[in-house]
Formats: sequence, structure tokens, C-alpha cells
Amino acid sequence: MKHLAAYLLLGLAGNTSPSAEDIKEVLSSVGIEAEEERLTLLLKELKGKDMNELISQGTEKLASVPSGGVGGGSAAPASSAPAAGGAAPAAEAEAAPTEKEAEKEESDEDMGFGLFD
Repeated sequence: MKHLAAYLLLGLAGNTSPSAEDIKEVLSSVGIEAEEERLTLLLKELKGKDMNELISQGTEKLASVPSGGVGGGSAAPASSAPAAGGAAPAAEAEAAPTEKEAEKEESDEDMGFGLFD
């Protein structure tokens, strides 16, 4: 990934076909040693390809990847509640500790100072 990032940075700077030495120079400027095998493979794969075209193809592929979150488990809908009256208090008893845990987690996060204080 670091090799690709250096390649793209060079492309943004106007170097449309960065060499291995160009990429090594960018990486060494931030204290990273280039890995010859990965660098050679990257240059082989990108040889003769347009960066803008590759980025747009990658964006299309990323758009098809599911993202976002559903978070934790969701509460059961009211229609799925059991008809027997004895089961409902048990469900309420299970929900109560979860709420207390959530309150505890929130209070642990606020340690009396802000990020920019």
C-alpha cells in the first residue's frame, strides 16, 4: 500500500510514469524502506495504465462493496412478542443490565476533560 501511495503522489505531482527510483525516493523521505519485490510487482502491474482510469475503476468496485453498519442486534418487533404474559418480564430484566452497561460506558468516556482543553 505504501508503494502505491507513493506512486499516486508522484502521479499527482505530474510524474505520469514514476520509476522505481522515484518511488524509493518518496518513501525514504519519510523514513520508509522500499521493498524491492513489491515495488517491482507494482510497477509491472501499472505499466502503461492511466492513473485516472485506474482510480475510477477502483471507485466503481468500492461502490459495490457493502458498507455502513447495522450496529449491534436490533430489538425484536412487537408482533413477535410471545402471547404468554410470563415471558415479557424476563425480556425486560435482560434489557435492564444492557442499559446500565451502556450508561457505564458513556461515563467512562467522559473523563472530565475535552479533546481540545
